[in-house]
Amino acid sequence: MFETVLFPIDNSRQASETAAVALQLAQRHGSRLVLLSVVETEAGAMHDPAAVAALLEQARHGFEQAGIACEVIERSGKPAFVIGDVADEVNADLIVMGTRGITLETDSQSTAARVIQLAPCPVLVVP
Repeated sequence: MFETVLFPIDNSRQASETAAVALQLAQRHGSRLVLLSVVETEAGAMHDPAAVAALLEQARHGFEQAGIACEVIERSGKPAFVIGDVADEVNADLIVMGTRGITLETDSQSTAARVIQLAPCPVLVVP
């Protein structure tokens, strides 16, 4: 049913809790799992490329220890737009993400809400 699951990940506690749901879905459906980290390009946004690489490697390693091979993608831009674009590129059948993450957005609409509006596939938002 879900051949490809896209899991956008950041360094938030919410993302690590959501990883368990992504893992269960991938195991249950034999899904290809794609991990995505989006580095914001907004003015004033700060990121450490080494920290992003370490986060992705740690997540990949955890999924592979559980028997799920995964692809890792790192992009830069506005998270909601990049998540939608990558979902389209990898032909995702489902995006799994948390309701909250680390973001520097100052408006009232969350990244998850924007992804729901922009996604080319269903979005499972984990509270």
